[in-house]
Amino acid sequence: MSTGQTHNVGAGIALMLGATLVFGLQDGISRHLAGTYNTYMVVMIRYWFFAAFVIAIAARGPGGIAAVARTRQPLLQIGRGVLLAAEVCVAVYGFTVVGLINSQAVFVCYPLLISALAGPILGEHVGWRRWAAIGAGFVGMMIILRPGSGVFDPAAVIPLASALMFALYGLLTRYAARRDSTATSFFWTGIAGAVFMTTIGLWFWEPMAPRDWGWMGLLCLSGAGGHWLLIKCYEMAEASAVQPFAYFQAVWVTIIGVTLFSEALTPPLVIGAGVIVAAGLFTLWRERAQG
Repeated sequence: MSTGQTHNVGAGIALMLGATLVFGLQDGISRHLAGTYNTYMVVMIRYWFFAAFVIAIAARGPGGIAAVARTRQPLLQIGRGVLLAAEVCVAVYGFTVVGLINSQAVFVCYPLLISALAGPILGEHVGWRRWAAIGAGFVGMMIILRPGSGVFDPAAVIPLASALMFALYGLLTRYAARRDSTATSFFWTGIAGAVFMTTIGLWFWEPMAPRDWGWMGLLCLSGAGGHWLLIKCYEMAEASAVQPFAYFQAVWVTIIGVTLFSEALTPPLVIGAGVIVAAGLFTLWRERAQG
């Protein structure tokens, strides 16, 4: 089976930007739902839709579900699917403990973790310019979030654990793309996660208000679309090349916080967002110049 893996950095960057926008929207919706309902139930329902979606997509492909599900690395595919589901639970729980913005302030370190591990795990080259762009993006995030003592209390371990889990998921996704297609990885992400969450979430079922089922539906749609974009992104380009643009998720989260949760738009937020955008544009310019 052809993996379809390429090295189109421009397309990878565009896909990463799309994925970060969707994930930022998910964070806002998750904060709302997890503040009212049990986290395991919310994540379980999301994964039910996710699994149904990947099955429907697989059934329409050449050879049907059997062809898409065929993998030469089943333990890797199941493991990364379970890892992502567990990471989602940890992240959403973190929103309810330390808040959406503070969680993002800690979680934002995950691109640094990916870039740091891309060499030893994937054998990818990480040049000093990429490190500089990633570092600039991190500085921009610190300007925006101005993490205070409340961020670095013991509860900050929760989003930090989430960041490490998500970094490992991203690297495993890139590794899996070397032998399996995007469709196969996408299928196992949904199926493994749904089975894992169902074994846990059914024990925490509680009634949901009709208005919140609409938010739940939007969360389900964004969940399927976001992870498709992320898988395709890592198939298109090296993890270390697209990571500076992962900081845009924090920009989207900040916008959502201002527009939907009435958080203040401050000068540090504007300055920090400008630093992040500049770092991302510099990386894109460098990739084009070298191409």
